[in-house]
Amino acid sequence: MDSCYDDEGNPSTCMPKFENVAFNRTAVASNVCGSPPEDYCMQTGSTRSCHYCDASDPDLHHNASLLTDFHRSEENTWWQSQSMYYGIQHPNSVNLTLHLGKAFEITYIRLKFYTSRPESFAIYKRTEQDGPWLPYQYYSASCKKTYGKDSKGYIRPGDDERTALCTDEFSDISPLTGGNVAFSTLEGRPSAYNFDQSVVLQEWVTATDLLISLNRLNTFGDEFFKDAKVLRSYFYAISDFSVGGRCKCNGHASECFEGDRGGLVCACEHHTVGDDCQRCHPFYQDRPWSRASGDSANECLSEYLASGPLGTAC
Repeated sequence: MDSCYDDEGNPSTCMPKFENVAFNRTAVASNVCGSPPEDYCMQTGSTRSCHYCDASDPDLHHNASLLTDFHRSEENTWWQSQSMYYGIQHPNSVNLTLHLGKAFEITYIRLKFYTSRPESFAIYKRTEQDGPWLPYQYYSASCKKTYGKDSKGYIRPGDDERTALCTDEFSDISPLTGGNVAFSTLEGRPSAYNFDQSVVLQEWVTATDLLISLNRLNTFGDEFFKDAKVLRSYFYAISDFSVGGRCKCNGHASECFEGDRGGLVCACEHHTVGDDCQRCHPFYQDRPWSRASGDSANECLSEYLASGPLGTAC
């Protein structure tokens, strides 16, 4: 944890620890297998092994809480949707929503799939609670058809760096299990190397909520025969949903804590206040508020309190 003051008591830029923001935060799934209880079959190449999902049974459920629990490769847990047998396929989407509790600065979002990765899915974010959902990234083998985006698009200097891109790189049906998708929020953004001065990118990495919208399953094309065992073998399943980031405090706090209203707030220093240390204390308004940077802590100042009411040093 950074200190907001150096050894001589001078203000310095500080920030909360980098962490997996999603860990043990329960995501909300719009669909989950096992309600009613159902059979499902795992694709393992030339064969299928069939199992049972029951949302009410602790040993047989695959509820959304398993998206963000402690992940161990040798003992997989996973969230799972109903199968194509129950109508899970484009245009019907399945959404996973993660409420972070306050603004965080997001570095990456990583999904580890228990089944094959989707043919199409998208990541959205909110920058303020109850605000509009904004596109963050698209993944699709059919970018143009599904999202109206070019699969080879990129951001040039001078373009709006808050533009969501689409890639077809992670949309193949292989591997059938264990495929990863990692989205880096600053990758390909021209101003990433000047982040401290880029208000646009500071806004781009900020999120209070995240939404994964699973839009189209990958298949071998054999679902058209409507065989029940085949349809039960196509579903969404994710074993790990992790989000790397920091509590957003604008460089004016080294930790966040549970506030009086129940949500997280920054432990603000440098005479700043607010959930994100986003304004100066009422008695420290003699310099406009500014985010701390690598060059300066940009501490809020009060000439009155520094010199006293008669202009003499205190």
